[in-house]
Amino acid sequence: MSINKHSPSRRDFLKAVGAASAGSVFSAFNPLAEASKGPETMPVRAFGKTGVKVPILSMGGMFDIASNQLMMKQAIKWGVTYWDTADCYQHGSETGIGKYFNKYPEDRNKIFLVSKSCARKPEGMTRLLNRSLERMQTDHIDLYFVHGIYGIGELNEHTKTWAEKAKQSGKIRFFGFSTHSNMEACMLEGAKLGWIDGIMMAYNFRLMQTDRMKRAIDACVKAGIGLTAMKTQGGGSIKTDTDIELKMAGRFLRKGFTDAQAKLMAIWQNPDVASVCSQMPNMTILKANVAAALNRTDLSSRDTELLHRYARETHSDYCAGCTDICESAVEPDVPIGDVMRYLMYYRSCGDYDYAAVRFKTIPENIRRQMAHMDYSSAEQKCPQKMAIGKLIREAVEKLS
Repeated sequence: MSINKHSPSRRDFLKAVGAASAGSVFSAFNPLAEASKGPETMPVRAFGKTGVKVPILSMGGMFDIASNQLMMKQAIKWGVTYWDTADCYQHGSETGIGKYFNKYPEDRNKIFLVSKSCARKPEGMTRLLNRSLERMQTDHIDLYFVHGIYGIGELNEHTKTWAEKAKQSGKIRFFGFSTHSNMEACMLEGAKLGWIDGIMMAYNFRLMQTDRMKRAIDACVKAGIGLTAMKTQGGGSIKTDTDIELKMAGRFLRKGFTDAQAKLMAIWQNPDVASVCSQMPNMTILKANVAAALNRTDLSSRDTELLHRYARETHSDYCAGCTDICESAVEPDVPIGDVMRYLMYYRSCGDYDYAAVRFKTIPENIRRQMAHMDYSSAEQKCPQKMAIGKLIREAVEKLS
């Protein structure tokens, strides 16, 4: 429901924005300001049954790390010592980390370092692991993931044997997987395996309230698996087109934090999630996220309810990753979930280059057809009621 630009809600929102621009957002819990009162310590949590504690905020490495070396140093000073990357990340992510460790070798032991393999077969995983070690100029990776699985069938006894040998060789300490699609099923099945140390999954204010995600979290906790949340903004910044959006954004700003910070704080209220992985490509975002992590005030029940209400009223704007439902309704096979994710990188993250590169990994024959296909069956099955056809066509237009 759109509202008139002269409504009281919009005036209230603009007043809050004005206050925020005057510095209220960071004055409430600014790590630099807090430093003058005494040392602030980044909170840490146990990472499953590994015996390791990790900071509740981790740095996603899908940005130009090589050109942000000073920011990496500052991240360590502020306690952001869980660094996440992958062999397939653009902008020289792994080599940027290697550049940092080459300059500051004493910092390597301060970092809980995570990377991921896009390969599935043992020989491919070995090749990529060795390349990652070389790129990052380190002799081991603390947590190594199979990257972006769609189903637990992508892991098998060969994967288990490979992980055991990699641990014995000292090249990795822990092993697991990341997942953007069918996360809950992957987590539930992964919890049964008995040899998964960590899982990184899409998790945010939209997903955390569903029964299936709650069951998946519980299963992983009982299995002693460490959990890292990603895609934590749930589709990007809150818009200001409706009453609920204005009410929530204005409320958060008046309380001294942004909606982006509030979304992180909502996840940290679940003690079963060890860390939140956030892409922080500049000092401004790093500072804001650290400030949110250092804040000792929980969101109120009213804050949480507003987030949940916003999630309910805008569900058709967000892909929940349940691709086993929609993709089975389309012939030929179209990776709908991947397309939605690449479109999100473009729309919400402003990363056109990465979105376009990833979009072009879809086979050319599929890309040629997808804009002209009928997605009505998939749309009918989609629990989120997304306009899949319209979004697919937008992706083809913007990312081809």
